[in-house]
Amino acid sequence: MAKMKIGIIGCGTIANNAHIPAYLNNPDVEIKYFCDIIPERADAAVEKYKCGKACVDYHDVINDPEVEAVSVCTPNRMHMTISCDALAAGKNVLCEKPAARTYADALKMQEAQHKYGKVLNIGVVNRFNAAVNKIREMIQRGDLGEVYHVYVSFRSQRSIPGLGGAFTTNEISGGGVLIDWGVHYLDIVMYCMGDPTPKTVSAKAFSKLGVDMKNYVYESMWAENTKDLNGTYDVDDFVTGFVRTSGPTITFNGAWAQNIGIGESYIDFIGTKGGIRLQYGGDFTLWTTACGCLVSTKPKFTPNQHFQTEIDSFVRCIRTGEKLPSHIDTVIITAKMMQAMYDSSASGKEIVLD
Repeated sequence: MAKMKIGIIGCGTIANNAHIPAYLNNPDVEIKYFCDIIPERADAAVEKYKCGKACVDYHDVINDPEVEAVSVCTPNRMHMTISCDALAAGKNVLCEKPAARTYADALKMQEAQHKYGKVLNIGVVNRFNAAVNKIREMIQRGDLGEVYHVYVSFRSQRSIPGLGGAFTTNEISGGGVLIDWGVHYLDIVMYCMGDPTPKTVSAKAFSKLGVDMKNYVYESMWAENTKDLNGTYDVDDFVTGFVRTSGPTITFNGAWAQNIGIGESYIDFIGTKGGIRLQYGGDFTLWTTACGCLVSTKPKFTPNQHFQTEIDSFVRCIRTGEKLPSHIDTVIITAKMMQAMYDSSASGKEIVLD
């Protein structure tokens, strides 16, 4: 079977750190295009990886009949437009998270997938993480009993990315810490709990520590190369909220920046028979009882390279027709929930979802 030809649209950090290396490690794939509106990025990718063609217009990629699939690794604002255009051109799409900057745009992507019938998966990579899948199996098996509450914490002292650039400009990103970090944590909760239906959402998003960009103090800033102190800062750097679902209740606190020097990146699944704390990107601990004793265990399992598993699964599902857990039909639930969080914050009211 001939190798599947792929186009990379957006040659920034996530493409270079995750998508491109994973495709190169897949023997069934050939990268034909590196596309970026900044020509130097596309040219640098061709030079670094010794393959493909550089271009600046994504239409060159999706109009090539040899290309079967694309990875969309652009800023959030372009996710919907590029994904819908690619689907209409008959291409299969893996679009980085979040699906789009708004729920309305995510719905347009879902509609396009249904209309054209090609694959549209979203980069919720934790659905391919070994630890996350072990927890999901344990919950589904009933090891924790009834999981009635989940607590989520994604907090860092001062880690606002690219101050004044695309990450902190709402028109481009759609939000701050919630849409950037929170999407991963909330998606893990939804996936492990079997994607329960959100019922009500109450949340508050704060834009506090990064507003005075010129006096913002920090140790390091990922996406430092996008910093522009004459740019825009109108996104959330702290968020908190409460969600009722058809399953457990969910509470969360998230911070790109806080005046507490202890980072917290974990999810607690609290059940009637046991509880689990998952350290984001790491292992987990199980607390339960046995023989009249309190017991804690740290399961040992073989970890995996979840980005590689995600890419391999994307390539496989194009050939087999398999519907992955990262399909837009599933991920749209988290998009709806996050939109309700922002709407709740803006209105100062609880949002009741249909």
